Amino acid sequence: MLGICRGRRKFLAASLSLLCIPAVTWIYLFAGSLEDGKPVSLSPLESQAHSPGSAASSQRERESLEVRVREVEEENRALRGQLSLAQGRAPAHRRGNRSKTYSVEEGTGDSENLRAGIVAGNSSECGQQPVVEKCETIHVAIVCAGYNASRDVVTLVKSVLFHRRNPLHFHLIADSIAEQILATLFQTWMVPAVRVDFYNADELKSEVSWIPNKHYSGIYGLMKLVLTKTLPANLERVIVLDTDITFATDIAELWAVFHKFKGQQVLGLVENQSDWYLGNLWKNHRPWPALGRGYNTGVILLLLDKLRKMKWEQMWRLTAERELMGMLSTSLADQDIFNAVIKQNPFLVYQLPCFWNVQLSDHTRSEQCYRDVSDLKVIHWNSPKKLRVKNKHVEFFRNLYLTFLEYDGNLLRRELFGCPSEADVNSENLQKQLSELDEDDLCYEFRRERFTVHRTHLHFLHYEYEPAADNTDVTLVAQLSMDRLQMLEAICKHWEGPISLALYLSDAEAQQFLRYAQGSEVLMSRHNVGYHIVYKEGQFYPVNLLRNVAMRHISTPYMFLSDIDFLPMYGLYEYLRYHVWTKGHAPTNFAKWRTATTPYRVEWEADFEPYVVVRRDCPEYDRRFVGFGWNKVAHIMELDAQEYEFTVLPNAYMIHMPHAPSFDITKFRSNKQYRICLKTLKEEFQQDMSRHYGFAALKYLTAENNS
Repeated sequence: MLGICRGRRKFLAASLSLLCIPAVTWIYLFAGSLEDGKPVSLSPLESQAHSPGSAASSQRERESLEVRVREVEEENRALRGQLSLAQGRAPAHRRGNRSKTYSVEEGTGDSENLRAGIVAGNSSECGQQPVVEKCETIHVAIVCAGYNASRDVVTLVKSVLFHRRNPLHFHLIADSIAEQILATLFQTWMVPAVRVDFYNADELKSEVSWIPNKHYSGIYGLMKLVLTKTLPANLERVIVLDTDITFATDIAELWAVFHKFKGQQVLGLVENQSDWYLGNLWKNHRPWPALGRGYNTGVILLLLDKLRKMKWEQMWRLTAERELMGMLSTSLADQDIFNAVIKQNPFLVYQLPCFWNVQLSDHTRSEQCYRDVSDLKVIHWNSPKKLRVKNKHVEFFRNLYLTFLEYDGNLLRRELFGCPSEADVNSENLQKQLSELDEDDLCYEFRRERFTVHRTHLHFLHYEYEPAADNTDVTLVAQLSMDRLQMLEAICKHWEGPISLALYLSDAEAQQFLRYAQGSEVLMSRHNVGYHIVYKEGQFYPVNLLRNVAMRHISTPYMFLSDIDFLPMYGLYEYLRYHVWTKGHAPTNFAKWRTATTPYRVEWEADFEPYVVVRRDCPEYDRRFVGFGWNKVAHIMELDAQEYEFTVLPNAYMIHMPHAPSFDITKFRSNKQYRICLKTLKEEFQQDMSRHYGFAALKYLTAENNS
């Protein structure tokens, strides 16, 4: 039975009857060993500590030292091999900061010399002062557009946050979709010492839309070319990253490389690790011009101030126009144009060691970049196949990526010791609200949950829907956890209209859901279902927060407030859209409903909790109610207090699907204190209603006492 109702304010409503994860530790070994628990120095100073003797004696000492150096290098190689094998056996979650300072790293950009000198090169850097100050802010720019790229950015950011020891400022060039998703995510993530600014990618399209591009990244793959114009004029340097990057070290090490730039060097790039720009991959393969193998633009160090002085904008435009006369389009988006500019101006480049961009593309030569785990710093999934790319060590790289993919992002909300965070109004207000709670209150945990900020990822999967123009469209709204996932397909089969779902999941469960959805023909055939992930935190199921998240992100004028374990009858969506929309819903008279042929009015009663269809501007659910009990009852009571009229619609119904008792109802039944706290919260809610709605709200107290 379905009812329609109309309020004095013409509000409408209708009701239906009814880690341990391995610690990712990257160890950089100095050329040294241990004797009796003390480090042995391998510095040239060691040989100078002795007074000069005969030439023969000095020669013997030098030979002895050289033998010892070779022995230590062999010991270190063996130890790194053991550490590589021990990665999977490392202890669980590491949250603390590591005590490591970073100086200018070894290497000149020559990958062959680098591979030959990884161990010995470190020893000469021991005495250098760090060039990245303790609280120096590191700036990172990322171009991101669409739903899938927004998911990829989260994994990249997790890997950066895991290792970082400096404040970060992310500059996100994003389309409207990515900005909505990522702005909400960072706002609810509340990571200390992290700032995020957005730049409208859609406004930049005219800057690069004249360039034909065959790359799968589309027009957004060209936007790194205009960063000198897009980013703030006072920003001098920035690290630019693709979304398919995973960090395996502190990004401060890469930031430190800026100090090695000399002369007119303004671009830090890693050599391309395939033969693409050599033009020998297939017959008639004709790539854009490049210097040797060319450079990959998945990781770029940009000296913005110098680039602006060099008139970078004019430089790349003239080059692109000239080359497009013969090439007609780009194949690798911005990378082709960067390489064409470098071909004409090789002095612009500082060549980064290849471990700063280990490229897992087709035909890659990346295996020459590393010997073991400790050599890796940045992994780049730059093949369209992504995790399915063929590579000798792809299992290791895939496991590293999955580690961050499923890592609990809440653990990254850690302070940087000694680095004060910028004042954040939301964070300050939250701390003030929490400080006003009495921790000795037996219901403290219930009250605290109301103020918990849950990390939220909107539109986890692609969403595409335009509401009907007749202003009668309605979205089904529900919430669920992992144990109700199997009910999704049935609901999608019964309800063909738009759906907004809030899912309460851990990071690992979110990836299980993604695999489940991508493997379901039913779910993948629907683009009008919005999946919003609210990440787990705390001991209660925040049922009303989930409902509010799902309610806030609908695009239709009406919403059908349901639960995931209720299956709509076939055709209910069309019935609700075209039935009598001048009325609404209420407490259900089943006997009357069975024979009714027209909608009929009902009055509010105590403990009434129907499933309703309401306008999208209706009140949200009260967040004080978590877990089991009174979460819907309180909402219906407030609708009644706001003078919504409840009307039952005939010929409309839902079926309750059986399921095991939830964890929260089990706690309610077995825990006396849980029941006491729920009763206290009910009384406080009724008192708030009386204060807010005055004399009219007294009936709720009376009804409760008489029930």
